[in-house]
Amino acid sequence: MSHAAQAYARTSHTTASPREIEAQALLKAARQLQEVQANWNGPDRNMYKALLFNRRLWTIFMSAMEMADNPNPLEIRQNIANIGVFVLKQTIEMQMAPDPAKLKSLIDINCNIAAGLSGRG
Repeated sequence: MSHAAQAYARTSHTTASPREIEAQALLKAARQLQEVQANWNGPDRNMYKALLFNRRLWTIFMSAMEMADNPNPLEIRQNIANIGVFVLKQTIEMQMAPDPAKLKSLIDINCNIAAGLSGRG
């Protein structure tokens, strides 16, 4: 199981709601990306680890949107899937042409969705 899936599974055993667990996972990914951006010395192991964690997390979200038993309305499922596609494209772009400024959109997306999931957005 991937690190993102393990973190998600570990967190899901707490008393937090599923939405709060998802929010916490997104914030963890955002923090990792922020650390890379703040301590930029070019592409390094931390950058690749942060991008991998974020990509795996979004892959989980996108997979969940495809499940037939997903209770979310179709429009929300499509929106999350579209955001996921954007996140994956941005991740590939960052890996091909590393630039700390490119991390801003990934960080902002994660923080904004986490705020919405937590009822703060």
